[in-house]
Amino acid sequence: MDAHEWNDKYRAAELVWGAPPNPVVVEFATALPHGRALDLGCGEGRHSLWLATRGWEVVGTDFSEVALDKARQVAAQAPRRSRDRLQYVRSDVTRDAFDGPYDLILAVFLHFPPTQRAALIDNAINSLEPEGILIFLGHDRTNIGEGVGGPQESEILYTPTDIVEEIDGRLEIQVAERRYRETVSGTAIDALVVARKIGLGS
Repeated sequence: MDAHEWNDKYRAAELVWGAPPNPVVVEFATALPHGRALDLGCGEGRHSLWLATRGWEVVGTDFSEVALDKARQVAAQAPRRSRDRLQYVRSDVTRDAFDGPYDLILAVFLHFPPTQRAALIDNAINSLEPEGILIFLGHDRTNIGEGVGGPQESEILYTPTDIVEEIDGRLEIQVAERRYRETVSGTAIDALVVARKIGLGS
């Protein structure tokens, strides 16, 4: 999909992905010390806003201006102290540089061909602070045949092993596993990798 198609998708529903943050993001981000976070492909801003309400300084970026407008409208209802920690920026995460460094980078349900995905991972690694965390979560490749929902193009899906191989030893892998998510249509299969940038002296 290009930006125009995503704009149409976001116009078609009030909140495409719902308002609550993904439970996996909550699980792994809740215990982290507050810092500076980057939410790649932030859509309507559910993770960006959640992080901001928990004390993070957050940049949410997406290439759909419609999604970002909706994210700003939702954020306008939050307390001012949270809004002041939150910034939304239009960009193409497959090509544009990230304005780092960040203590946390989220790549949640972003699906690109392997070359673009590898470039995104390279950019994310280079944009992490020492001890910074990358959370990479999306539809697992096995979801096509064994799960429900999500993209049906194998090329843009991945497994935890794919992401670990693309990280190629540059981060310390903390979690690399499949997650099973119950939906109204059945069980969806996700791929999760959580990795830490090794700090100086670690």
